Amino acid sequence: QLVESGGGLVQAGGSLRLSCAPSGGTFGSYAIGWFRQAPGKEREFVAAVSWSGGTTYYADSVKGRFTISRDNAKNTVYLQMNSLKPDDTAVYSCAARFALGTTDDDDYSYWGQGTQVTVSS
Repeated sequence: QLVESGGGLVQAGGSLRLSCAPSGGTFGSYAIGWFRQAPGKEREFVAAVSWSGGTTYYADSVKGRFTISRDNAKNTVYLQMNSLKPDDTAVYSCAARFALGTTDDDDYSYWGQGTQVTVSS
């Protein structure tokens, strides 16, 4: 129900912008979260934005480097990732829940398939 795009291979210090859009319907009343999972590790929270875009949340590991934003007119949420590190390598997935964002993946009802981000050293 959600589709991510924008992943790829980038050198350390580089940037990528991920996008998340619904395959049908609109995001309007939903908070969107980004999560990532590296091989052999549990899925972890990255960032979230409330339905209005007025409130954002970030994991400490990405604060100051990643920015989450949304354009409800385009029905798209973005994750701008700058100063990427090899430790950022993971499959990144977006997820939706009604109204407010949280950091707990169990709170999200709808998920995308994920997009691979690989950061080389």
